[in-house]
Amino acid sequence: MDVSIIVIGDELLIGQVTDTNSGFIARHIAPYGWRVADVQVVADDAAAIGRAIERGFQTAPVVLTTGGLGPTKDDITKTVMCRYFGGSLRLDENVLENVREIVAKRGFRLNELTAAQAMVPTSARVIQNRVGTAPIMWFELHNPTQVLVAMPGVPFETGEMFASEVFPQLLEKFPSKEAVEHHTIMVEGITESDLATLLADWETALPSYLHLAYLPKPGLIRLRIDGRHADAGFIRSEADRYAQELIALCGKHFLYDGDRTPEEILLEKLTLHGLTTGTAESCTGGNIAHLITSVPGSSAAMEGGIVAYSNRVKTQLLGVGDDTLSHYGAVSIPVVEQMASGARKALGCDIAIATSGIAGPTGGSDEKPVGTVCIAVATSKGIKSHTYHFPGNRGRVIDRASATAILMAIRAIEASYQQTTA
Repeated sequence: MDVSIIVIGDELLIGQVTDTNSGFIARHIAPYGWRVADVQVVADDAAAIGRAIERGFQTAPVVLTTGGLGPTKDDITKTVMCRYFGGSLRLDENVLENVREIVAKRGFRLNELTAAQAMVPTSARVIQNRVGTAPIMWFELHNPTQVLVAMPGVPFETGEMFASEVFPQLLEKFPSKEAVEHHTIMVEGITESDLATLLADWETALPSYLHLAYLPKPGLIRLRIDGRHADAGFIRSEADRYAQELIALCGKHFLYDGDRTPEEILLEKLTLHGLTTGTAESCTGGNIAHLITSVPGSSAAMEGGIVAYSNRVKTQLLGVGDDTLSHYGAVSIPVVEQMASGARKALGCDIAIATSGIAGPTGGSDEKPVGTVCIAVATSKGIKSHTYHFPGNRGRVIDRASATAILMAIRAIEASYQQTTA
């Protein structure tokens, strides 16, 4: 099933706000065999919204709009919907009560503009927005196989309500005759082109009901086997069988059977072996600790983190030697290894991750250019370290260094602890 998305708002066109709703929707519907056929970004302009709706229905039977449902005068989506689908605005008492409750929970007073959120087109079926004041509106053309759902632009509200209410209702209205199955594995330590070369013969021999997708992320590649078949049991077993073949082909590059973030995998392995971790970060500025603690339940394995940006903190809190710093420089393997060892001691953790590098855009040299990052992982079995050279701007270097450091910690657990518990 194809879906057309219309993202509404002047703020999107001038770059003040970035659209994340369409990406969320695409990721959420893909496992069900649905896909986003196109995405249109339009201004808060009645004519532009109307043209986008026309084009949307030419592209797909389901059109989803986000934005333009706020209480201010530039939010005109409801007025446009009345023109397109017919009807007029009416006061919906149930929506008004929901708005009152939401406003009260947030500790605000209900004003006239916010109360006006309860005015909805008579041509719409309302889906109550449990997490915001703008109601979700479901419209159908005279041909009931064409549906438009208007949703708020706030990403949290769109994500919550689309996943829990809107998409389940769309699935009910447009049931699929085919079962869709996905099986994802994760690999690292190999480029996408080298991986494609390695898997070329296997991929060519895949049956017509299976397809392999390459989904690269910083530091790793997700390989997803997509399957479609009338028999749900058959396609599930086939996707699983071919995934095991894929794992064997990837060999040492195989990381994980499933679709999880590196930090989720790290925490899973730490918990499995009863281990704890901590970080000592210079160039990544606490980003690794942030990624780890963003995972629910991370407190079971995460002891803490030290942002050792200055040399003084490296020496006083982590025990890095002054002579080591003066001789090798802050961005060096000896320093980052001492940072990792010092973090294990200071934080009382089993595994410590340390980084020191030059994220840029300045600070590089011929010997150590921008993007140079030294990473070390210290365990009770010893220290593993490596110097990397990451391309890109400051943000990309930090992201790549963070992901790589976490992957190094995962491999360190596998090397140091997995055999012990086997």
